[in-house]
Amino acid sequence: MAVLVVGIILFLGVHLIRVVAPGFRQSMVERMGVSAWRGVYSVASILTLILLIYGFGIARAQTTVLYTPPQGMVHLTLLLMLLALICLTASLLPAGYIATKTKHPMVLSVKIWALAHLLVNGDSASVLLFAAFLAWGVVLRISLKRRERAGELTLRPFVSARYDLLAVIIGAVAWALILFKLHEWIIGVSPLAML
Repeated sequence: MAVLVVGIILFLGVHLIRVVAPGFRQSMVERMGVSAWRGVYSVASILTLILLIYGFGIARAQTTVLYTPPQGMVHLTLLLMLLALICLTASLLPAGYIATKTKHPMVLSVKIWALAHLLVNGDSASVLLFAAFLAWGVVLRISLKRRERAGELTLRPFVSARYDLLAVIIGAVAWALILFKLHEWIIGVSPLAML
């Protein structure tokens, strides 16, 4: 479990640098340049993600059950995951209504993903992982809202509703791929087996 905890702290810590140490980030950008900083940030993100995944794999073998979710939560989780993938897709496309109304669809996607997984996973490793990501999403959303109010951040302007349609289609296809094959292939657990 210790490796998982370290992985979570490092991964989410890297992704909270702008929130907890904006001066550090700015000084690194000034010293290294934007491109070099993004490169270092990307490498740190990938390495800490690998550590987090490795730690979760170890922790899953040693985990204890904290609660047993009700069977009906699986259906709600599947629906929430569809919404999470639509929001994630909307965050990667030019802005439609989904992106402009949710303001930060990628952060919303992570929060929905974490909550959905907390509904169906009651083991200590999963609760630790998904609760940490949910908390990260809440902290980041609060920070983004403050930056918007301070004028440091401008939201993406609306482009076209066709990107909403694309987000729904691509999100639904990704959801189906994950549901029917990728989740089992990557994580080792089929969501369909829980139904």
